[in-house]
Amino acid sequence: MKSMASAGEPLARPCTHAVIPAIPFCRRRVTVTMGRRCWGKGCMKEHPLLQGMNPQQAAAITAGDGPVLVLAGPGSGKTSVLTRRIAWLIREQRVPHHRIMAVTFTNKAAGEMRSRVEALLGDRLRGLQIGTFHATCARYLRREAERAGYRPDYVIYDSDDQVALVKRVTKEVGIDPKRYNPRAILSKISGAKNEMIPPAQFRALDYFGEIVKQVYAGYQQALLDANAMDFDDLLLNMVTLMRDHDDLRAYYQERFAYVLVDEFQDTNQVQYELVRQFAAPRNDVFVVGDEDQAIYAFRGADYRNVLRFQESYSDASVILLEQNYRSTQNILDVARAVIDRNRNRTPKALHTELGRGERSIVFEAFDERYEAREVLERIRHLRAETGLDYKDFAVMYRTNAQSRAMEQAFVNAAAPYVLVGGVGFYKRREVKDLLAYLRLIHNPDDRVSFERVINVPARGIGRKSLAAFLDWVARDGLSIATALNHVYYDDPTPLGAAAKKKFAAFAAMLTGWQELAKVGDLLAMFDQITAQTRYYLHLADSSKFPEEAVERADNVRELRGLLQYAMEYEQPLHEFLAEQSLVADVDSLKDDTDAVTLMTLHAAKGLEFPVVFITGLETGILPHFRSFEEVGGLEEERRLFYVGVTRAKRLLFLSYAFRRALFSGTGGIAAPSEFLADLPPQLLDGAPTTLATLRRSQSIESQTQWGRDPQPPSRPQRDLSAGKASSPNEALRKKITPFPGLPKPDDDAPAFKVNMSVKHPQFGLGKVIGVESKGGIVSVLFDEHGPKKILADAEGFTALDG
Repeated sequence: MKSMASAGEPLARPCTHAVIPAIPFCRRRVTVTMGRRCWGKGCMKEHPLLQGMNPQQAAAITAGDGPVLVLAGPGSGKTSVLTRRIAWLIREQRVPHHRIMAVTFTNKAAGEMRSRVEALLGDRLRGLQIGTFHATCARYLRREAERAGYRPDYVIYDSDDQVALVKRVTKEVGIDPKRYNPRAILSKISGAKNEMIPPAQFRALDYFGEIVKQVYAGYQQALLDANAMDFDDLLLNMVTLMRDHDDLRAYYQERFAYVLVDEFQDTNQVQYELVRQFAAPRNDVFVVGDEDQAIYAFRGADYRNVLRFQESYSDASVILLEQNYRSTQNILDVARAVIDRNRNRTPKALHTELGRGERSIVFEAFDERYEAREVLERIRHLRAETGLDYKDFAVMYRTNAQSRAMEQAFVNAAAPYVLVGGVGFYKRREVKDLLAYLRLIHNPDDRVSFERVINVPARGIGRKSLAAFLDWVARDGLSIATALNHVYYDDPTPLGAAAKKKFAAFAAMLTGWQELAKVGDLLAMFDQITAQTRYYLHLADSSKFPEEAVERADNVRELRGLLQYAMEYEQPLHEFLAEQSLVADVDSLKDDTDAVTLMTLHAAKGLEFPVVFITGLETGILPHFRSFEEVGGLEEERRLFYVGVTRAKRLLFLSYAFRRALFSGTGGIAAPSEFLADLPPQLLDGAPTTLATLRRSQSIESQTQWGRDPQPPSRPQRDLSAGKASSPNEALRKKITPFPGLPKPDDDAPAFKVNMSVKHPQFGLGKVIGVESKGGIVSVLFDEHGPKKILADAEGFTALDG
């Protein structure tokens, strides 16, 4: 051990039992020689910092000099290991606390880490450097600003400041900011900085890349002129300074004797380089992470840094924390069955002393509404049987759009819930926009809705034009509808010619939508709204990142799916709006302490619950459709599923639906997730043994636990495929809802229609209640077997009338 004492005798004296024997979870023999007392095998548990620690944890805490990589499985106590490692360095290795740097990703995590270390040592540690990457770099850049070309009083631009600057620079270089989304340009610039690529070295691979290249150079110069840095600059400038200035690099490397990093799998390239720079040349660097829990690639995180660490430090100790203190063995085995299919990872054999536990329960529902009701029913049943509180349950899903059905079910049942890491479905901007359009169609005198949508998406009606229009309405005592009629029919108005033309164009669109609403074709009406207003393009232009635009588009499609259900129920527009308003009004009332947690899988990281439901296990949702087009995308989806499963302590439910509103563009049919096929049957209750069984089955039946079939809507469905006009957004929907493996109807299959009498060799007589996917799958209410889904070309399945 390198001596950290300023003077005096050696810090460590070896003894006869100071060696933890070589063990399979560590690639190196770990020697523990600590001060005047030994805490090796046989007595290490006597040390207060090692009490309650298992051998792997103790090996990590007491590891010797050099690089150490701790691969910490979920629920393995990594935070305890990291904080005790810091305390161990200070107490037993006599490392001055001001010579330790520990970095993590959130201020909350940094604060918790500091509190734990101080509690372990019983002392306030002023000077102990624990913070986020950005905060750490910002602190030292104040001292070194002039070397980077800045004054020490530099300012840090937030995301809004950055967007405004990109817009300005875009105009200055002669590019129309309306043609190229400033946020998309900024995203590319941020990606370049995270890969340590300055403007001069940025390579344009396409025309948009050429635009980014021009803006990047001007943007960076504008930041420098304003004595400002963005968040990426904080990291990049620090790395650049340490790389280019030998004296500065030597100063900080001597300043910090030990570097520790939490959540190492979430680092990007520039953060990885920062760690290497600070830790050299002694390379006393201790990182904790798990490539299996790397789920933030969309933020630039690169789980391959875990692998690079082992390449950069060939002598690194690699310690696996495989004992789980959270979940039962059955839950861990479900998680492992999926994650083991990933490549480029260190295999881990998660184990627990909590017993095998209950098998995970898989169930199918007819659609997301019945899925939500089933989830709620099971929660209530378990509360009654076990005495669990609402707060002991979590419902997780892949996309924010999926929260809508859950929220509505909980509101309708007056069940308490809290939405974590997101905005309620009906409070999301795009949902409020489109509901305002629908309200205006129903009631063109709705001024609030009119003011919300008249220039969303932007159509050149500015504040002055709108003020002039509203002044005219107020002065002449007109309704909004009457005023719009005047401009539509080109009657004399006090408006200028240009403004009048724009209001008239809006009035013309509104009139067309109202005609469709009158005949009950709500889907065609909705599709015309999104097409004529170019709403999907508006989402792309107004979103910070492409992923955000796709997520917001999912919310739009979810709302469209609700309109499809309304048509199936023959529900007019005014009833639909009343129903949505009732749900939206109650949204803000749910803030109970004892409440079920609703969250996305991304938001679930770091949490745990006795009972977890993972819903929407369908191809296109989990795994998400984007993963089919991205390199490594499917592996990221497996990691996301793995994170969700390992949040469960005692009981895990997995659910999927036969149809879902998100898939309304493809008839609503959903295909079960391939992840279900990866799960061994002995770990599950209520599921078919393989995905192939689900897809090839001549009768696509329910597989629900408790012996219930997924129920269709109570009223007969109309055949929406017959005579349906092609949607203006068909190409977009086809792109974002691929369903490989769905059965295709045979050309010779009978043309089934709603209310047609049919006969099946197994289920007998029944009546068609719905036809999906252009006749490929038929929903039938059988006289003796209830509702079933049947392939149209199933052998022996025949129509009795035409």
